[in-house]
Amino acid sequence: MTDRFATSPFGGRSLSHAIFAVQEKTARAREKLNETGGNQPEKWALLRSLTEARAAFFLSDRTIAVLEALLSFYPETMLDGSAPLIVFPSNAELSLRTRGMSSATIRRHLAALVETGLIIRRDSPNGKRYARRGETGEIEHAFGFDLSPLALRAGEIEAHAVQARDLARTIHRVRSEITIHLRDISKTIDAGLSEGRAGDWMGYADELAALSGRVSRHLPLETLRVRCEGLAKLRTKVEKAYLDTLSDKEMSGTDSSFEHHIQNSNIDPINERAQEKGQSQNREPNRPENLPGRAAAMTKMRQRLDSARRTVKSAGTVEDWPRLETKSIPMPLDAVLCACPQIRDYARNGIQDWRDLMQTAGLVRSMLGVSPDAWERARDAMGDINASITIAAILERVGEIRSPGGYLRALTDRAEIGQYSVIPVIKALNGEGRA
Repeated sequence: MTDRFATSPFGGRSLSHAIFAVQEKTARAREKLNETGGNQPEKWALLRSLTEARAAFFLSDRTIAVLEALLSFYPETMLDGSAPLIVFPSNAELSLRTRGMSSATIRRHLAALVETGLIIRRDSPNGKRYARRGETGEIEHAFGFDLSPLALRAGEIEAHAVQARDLARTIHRVRSEITIHLRDISKTIDAGLSEGRAGDWMGYADELAALSGRVSRHLPLETLRVRCEGLAKLRTKVEKAYLDTLSDKEMSGTDSSFEHHIQNSNIDPINERAQEKGQSQNREPNRPENLPGRAAAMTKMRQRLDSARRTVKSAGTVEDWPRLETKSIPMPLDAVLCACPQIRDYARNGIQDWRDLMQTAGLVRSMLGVSPDAWERARDAMGDINASITIAAILERVGEIRSPGGYLRALTDRAEIGQYSVIPVIKALNGEGRA
């Protein structure tokens, strides 16, 4: 009956029915184990399972850390709950093994472990933690914390751990579905807007905004499921609205029917360049781009530009290059809007100044499928205003440009070595408008 030697706590702590209940439950579980036998849990595997199931036992991560420190004082790897498993570390030693946790904090977490019934206090007559040894050195009496309740509840802990793992997998799956729904709905709305298809796309965008936002890792499963169901319904509605606008030719799946969609997809920079290089194959035969040797000439020009850019970077200066205007405001805003009137259609409250143009260009570049990397690089090389003017010009000629992202990168290559200006571009567009 040594396991029932100390039942009441030392000092000012009172004896409660909970203490009696835990000790009686532990004694009965031990008697059953001695009669029927059972597996001895490995202490670190059991601690891992308890960590996964800590919410079921209302334990914090710091309480688990204190329990880990207690287990480190027990010399055996396997926990045999058929007898008391007493450890008797001082608060100073516990503090060292909990990475400097204060004594007051340690006492609070020890109390939580006792209240949960995972350990039992075995207080000595003077409240100290120690072991009394016999003549041969074996421990006759030990006073400290009994870990046997933890071992005896291994089955319960593992069951809760299995439930926690299943819940974590379910939450991860629902979070993934939410992310996919958000992405697919957003891209479908962008496609509908950029392709000018009939439909209440702005209304769908408002519905998406109401269901958007950060998917917190701490949201309960039911909240995530409600959000996922709402997004699934909106996705079905948006995709149906988009499919209803497709013609029979577009539904046939030929390359030509999907050319406009490819043009407005957010593709990576490597594919943007690859598509831009390949656009010469899609021009009409009578255009200058398809004249013999044009592809080779374009390749040589790009090689010269790349070589020049490397030379500029290695030299650390660009004063020796014939730089055209790239950073300052090159022309009146009215001249830009006259040459590129389509960008007005995408402005929320009209374009009254350069700031409005830059904000609108930021929206249009996304609809054109220009990646954020290509856009930032163009702004660095050309300046915010000239990059915005360039986007407006690309929008004006979007029917002729297969990959706006690749086209912008090509212009950025030239701007980085000072060989690009928006002035000829705007003059050419104005000339076409007058013609």
